[in-house]
Amino acid sequence: MKIGIFSVVDHYPKELSRTVAQFYAELLDHAQLADELGFDSFWIAEHHFHEYGAIPAPAAWLAAAAMRTRRIGLGVAISVLPFHNPITVAEEYAMVDVLSGGRLQFGAGSGYLQHEFTGFGVPVADKYARFDEALDIINLAWKGEPFSYHGRFNHIDNVALQLVPLQKPRPPILIAVLRNEAARQVGERGYPLMTIPYATSGGLPELAQMVAGYRQAYSAAGHGAASDATVVCAVHAYVADNAEGIERHAKPAIDRYVRTRLYAVSRPYELLQQKQLIACGSPQHVVAMLRAYETAGFDKFLCMLDFGGMEQREVARSMKRLAAEVLPAFT
Repeated sequence: MKIGIFSVVDHYPKELSRTVAQFYAELLDHAQLADELGFDSFWIAEHHFHEYGAIPAPAAWLAAAAMRTRRIGLGVAISVLPFHNPITVAEEYAMVDVLSGGRLQFGAGSGYLQHEFTGFGVPVADKYARFDEALDIINLAWKGEPFSYHGRFNHIDNVALQLVPLQKPRPPILIAVLRNEAARQVGERGYPLMTIPYATSGGLPELAQMVAGYRQAYSAAGHGAASDATVVCAVHAYVADNAEGIERHAKPAIDRYVRTRLYAVSRPYELLQQKQLIACGSPQHVVAMLRAYETAGFDKFLCMLDFGGMEQREVARSMKRLAAEVLPAFT
């Protein structure tokens, strides 16, 4: 199983003195450190109109990260396709792939936050149709050949991008889901699957069933063996030297994160631990948690380290512990 880093870039301007500019700089430091420590990839989220997430234009930040890193994969989790012109999305992320030397990993989704749909004036009822059209167009645009497309929301005549991704035939595209039943649909379409379990899942056994259903649908649709499919999860993680570190750093950060999240089930730290939806504890505990997710069928585990306004130095300390005492178990 490959191990990467993921940040929602959750911001707390009413509770913390850190500015957005400071947060961006800290995040770039984290990406550089993750690259140096040997993590597989570094991902950021896209969010709008609320401190739920402080990056509305991930391609811009990823381009900056490309200049600070050399090897690590750079991912968006996720680009919310219904909010954007798909040609613009294709162009901007093609630039990220070129600037990074072919390291883009492109996560796509249809969105789920009501205030974002309201802000963009996009009806929630249209989100799946808009997503499908946008994904079709991005796939066509990244081929670099002239194409036309006439759908319900997009009308394109004989357009060809002057810049295409370095990766061939295209960068990896992952589709994010929050509902278990949606995972099978992703499998039927042959795309890798991405999920953030804490928000809606009942626990690891339920996740294992979701992964099994996805892999079965992937295989039944003729995309290859079930084992060929890729499944990615993002889980809050913190590696501590002792119980005091958990009480002082991880637990308050989890509680702040859950207390301020929008539209998610509010569950306390203890319940999230019990249901195996976070990975906070000793290196041995975190290794065991990652093994459990690997057994459940996940191929890539993204550690959410900077949640809840955790201090930069503590995020870096946890990342270094992960690299020294957890990564070797999966190398």
